[in-house]
Amino acid sequence: MLAKPAKAVPAGHSHEPKWDGFRALVFRDGDEVYIGSRSGKELGRYFPEVVSAVREELPERCVLDGEIAVPVFREGRRRLDWESLSQRIHPAQSRIDRLAAETPAMFIGFDALAVGDVSLMAQPFRRRREVLTTAYAGTGTCRISRVTEDPAVAADWFARFEGAGLDGVISKPPGGAYLPGKREMVKVKHARTAEAVVLGFRPHKSQPNAIGSMLLGLYRDGQLAPIGGIGAFTTAKRAEYFELLGAMRTADSVAGEPNRWSSPDKTGEWVPVRPELVVEFDYDQMEGTRLRHTAKFRRWRPDRDPSSCGYDQLEVPVTYDLDDVLTVGA
Repeated sequence: MLAKPAKAVPAGHSHEPKWDGFRALVFRDGDEVYIGSRSGKELGRYFPEVVSAVREELPERCVLDGEIAVPVFREGRRRLDWESLSQRIHPAQSRIDRLAAETPAMFIGFDALAVGDVSLMAQPFRRRREVLTTAYAGTGTCRISRVTEDPAVAADWFARFEGAGLDGVISKPPGGAYLPGKREMVKVKHARTAEAVVLGFRPHKSQPNAIGSMLLGLYRDGQLAPIGGIGAFTTAKRAEYFELLGAMRTADSVAGEPNRWSSPDKTGEWVPVRPELVVEFDYDQMEGTRLRHTAKFRRWRPDRDPSSCGYDQLEVPVTYDLDDVLTVGA
């Protein structure tokens, strides 16, 4: 079951945190465990510690909907970390085994589709939730998402729990059935606007004389630091901005500008330009000093001095420990 975007937490729904991980359907039949992604990709081989936990912690026969995520300790608190999660998808078994020990993942269940021989998909969500919370303890590697039907509480979670690495809030009709492929859920994600300096660009991989992405930076302590980039442009704009930024380049392509998908075989080559252009962009969250997701171009800001684009303009959420979010009933 999928979700459609909304700008505010809706009334008359059941609400839960929106986890920033890999959506996963867990199937267990005795010792046989299959974990599938939303697109049908098999995830179990990348998360052997989760497969083992499913055998140890979940009902002997069940189908659960949830999220696989990786928690890390940062500044004395535990929070979700997308980069650690994305690194878990790797073809080498030796790397999979090493990362399973170094950055173990968890499964966060938020819906029960079947338990034993009983399909629950036609049951209302309230009932499916009751089955979920009685099916397993939710205190080990397999956890259970919190829920509330109070929109004020959900709005509070939306504001407070971002610091634990959450994406926003998911809302479901408490009396609704589980409808695969239908956008019956509502997602409310964090969205903000800021201004940054254009540091450079990456050439497009297949379109000649076009940019693939525009790289952004912010000033801190007098130094311009990279924060991420903007990647969604029309074909015409990619060519237009290539001409604009190409005239401002200060060097040939250099390596080293990281992104959330960086890997040893991807050098992250980019073309630096004079730090003179300011762009206004939409973003959702920061991951430390960088954008968690690719930003969205809004408009050029010729009225802004590049030196005025600093970290102080960003909203910094309260940092919450992940266990504060996962404690059901708290």
